[in-house]
Amino acid sequence: MAERKSFLLRIDADLWAELEGWAQDDLRSVNGQVEYLLRQAVQKRKGSQTARNLESVQVPRGRRR
Repeated sequence: MAERKSFLLRIDADLWAELEGWAQDDLRSVNGQVEYLLRQAVQKRKGSQTARNLESVQVPRGRRR
């Protein structure tokens, strides 16, 4: 697995609740959901070359704390 970078993110409580519900629907942790959404945004912005590179990296699903 690729090295992972940790960072602090301050987020509005209402947005957190939305992300939490969405993550539960997709059987992901909130962290996994945010990472998934960021990867989608990067793929959309960078195009197909980045999309091929990121497809090989799996986002954990179903992990709960």
